[in-house]
Amino acid sequence: MADGPLIVQSDKTVLLEIDHPDASLCRLAIAPFAELERAPEHVHTYRITSLALWNARAAGLDAEAVVDVLVTYSRFPVPQGLLVDIVDVMDRYGRLVLDADPEHGLVLRTTDAAVLEEVIRSKQVGPLLGARLSPDAVAVSPAERGRLKQALLKVGWPADDQAGYVDGASHPIFLDELSGGPDGKGFELRDYQRDAIDTFFVSGSGVVVLPCGAGKTLVGAGAMAAASARTLILVSNTVSARQWRDELISRTSLTAEEVGEYSGERKEIKPVTIATYQILATRSKGVYTHFHVFDAEDWGLVIYDEVHLLPAPIFRLTAEIQSRRRLGLTATLVREDGRETDVFSLIGPKRFEAPWRDMEAQGWIAPAVCTEVRVALTDAERMTYAVADPDQRHQLAAAAKSKMAMVERIIERHHDEPVLVIGMYLDQLDQMAERLDAAVITGKTPNKERQRLFGEFRSGERRVLVVSKVANFSIDLPEASVAIQVSGTFGSRQEEAQRLGRVLRPKADGRQAHFYSVVSRDTIEQEFAARRQRFLAEQGYAYEITDGLDL
Repeated sequence: MADGPLIVQSDKTVLLEIDHPDASLCRLAIAPFAELERAPEHVHTYRITSLALWNARAAGLDAEAVVDVLVTYSRFPVPQGLLVDIVDVMDRYGRLVLDADPEHGLVLRTTDAAVLEEVIRSKQVGPLLGARLSPDAVAVSPAERGRLKQALLKVGWPADDQAGYVDGASHPIFLDELSGGPDGKGFELRDYQRDAIDTFFVSGSGVVVLPCGAGKTLVGAGAMAAASARTLILVSNTVSARQWRDELISRTSLTAEEVGEYSGERKEIKPVTIATYQILATRSKGVYTHFHVFDAEDWGLVIYDEVHLLPAPIFRLTAEIQSRRRLGLTATLVREDGRETDVFSLIGPKRFEAPWRDMEAQGWIAPAVCTEVRVALTDAERMTYAVADPDQRHQLAAAAKSKMAMVERIIERHHDEPVLVIGMYLDQLDQMAERLDAAVITGKTPNKERQRLFGEFRSGERRVLVVSKVANFSIDLPEASVAIQVSGTFGSRQEEAQRLGRVLRPKADGRQAHFYSVVSRDTIEQEFAARRQRFLAEQGYAYEITDGLDL
C-alpha cells in the first residue's frame, strides 16, 4: 500500500499530513478542487466542494485528473463512492451551455434534454427563461444572462457561458514595456503575468488570483491593452484609485487626460474610468444614484480590483452587464459571507492562480515568517473578560492594553526596519500611536493626509505607521518589511492574507518579511486567530507560536 500524505474520506474531507516529504507537492495538486477547513500543526483538513470542482472544470481540469491526484497521493484506497461523486459533480458543468444564436439571440442549450426539462420547471430558473425552441434549447433574454447563471448554479447545474462578448468602444492602449515605468528603466511582464492575461482573454471573463505584491495591476493593464477598449475599473478606495491611475499612466500609453476618477471627491468619466465601490454602492432616498456609471460608456472591459470585496449592489449591476468582458483580481477568493458562488457566476470562474510559495521561491514576492505572539492578560483584564457578555469578549481580548508592551518589544527587535501596526479598533490604534509616537491612519483621515503619511513612510521619513482596516487592501507600501497585527475582524481569512500582503513586496536588499499577530492568551481571540490563519496555511505558511519572551 502506498505511503502517501493524504487520507481521503467518504464525507469529502481530505486529511493532509504536512510533515510528509510529498506534502508540498500534494497541497499544490489538490488546491484547485479542495478547500482548506482546519490547519493545526501536523494534519490539515480539506473539503472537496462542488464549487471547487466546477472551478477546476472551468479551468480545464477533468474528473480523471482529479481522481488521479487523489489516488496518487492517498495512503489508503480512495472510497469508490467519493470517486463516483466527483465524476458526477464535474459532469454537471457544461451540460447546459449559454450560446449566441443568429436567429434567436441568446439561447440555453443542453446535451441532456432531461436536465433542461428539470431547470425549466424550477421555480428559481423557469421565470428567467423564454420560449422553448426545441427539445434541447430555450430562448433567454440577454437582460437575464447574469441572473440565470446565478439561479442555475444554485440548483446545481452551472452553465458554461459561451455567448461571447461585445468589443465595446475602441480605445487603443499599449503597454510601455522596456521603455516606460516611473524609474525610467522600463519593465517587462513576467511569464506568469502573460499567462494570466492570455488565459483570461481567451475565456473573456473570470478571476485571476495572485499574491499581494505579484503585480495584479500589471495583469489588469495587460488585459486593457489586449482589449484596447474603453475600460471601467472598480476599486476598494480612493487611494487605490490613484495608485491605479499613476501605474497606468507610467506603464501604458494612456495619458492623464484619458484616465478619470469617479469617487466621493471627483466625478470624471473618461475612456478609462476608475470608480470606487463605495460611491457606486451609495444610496440616496433608497436609490443608487451613481449606477449610471455602468451605462455611461460602451465599455469593452470591466475590471474588479479586490473582487472578493464586491458589495451586494455591484453584484446586482454586474448581473446586467454580462455582455462585457469582466476581469476579477484578488489575492484570495475567500469571502466570509459565502458569496463565492456569485463571483463564479457573475464575474466568471477562477481562470488563473499562482501559489504564494511558488512566487516566493521565484523571488517575485518576499520570503515571510509568520509568528503568533500570545500575550497574558493582567488579573484585572482577565476578570473583566470573564464577567463580560459573550458578544463583548472578542473586543476586550483584541484591544487589551497588555499588548502594547509586546508591540514595543517587536518594534525594538526590528529597530532598523519599516513597521506597520495594523488593527481594527480605533481607540486601541490611537493609544498605540500615542505610545509609539507614530502617526495613525483610519477611515476618518482625509485622503490628502493619507497620501502625505504614506509618502513619508515610503521615503523613510517615518519608520512606524499605525493603520486601521483602510490599509488592508490595495495600498502599495513596498518598503514595509514588518507588520504587527494587534486586532482583526473575527475569523476573517481574507483579511489575514491581505495584511500579510502588505509586507510581501520584494525588498531591494532581499530582506525577509515578518508578520506578527499579537493575540490575548486564553481568550476567544485564540480561536479566531486559528480560523484567520487557514488560507495562509493552505498557501504553505506556518505560524510559529510564542509567548514573546524570546523576542
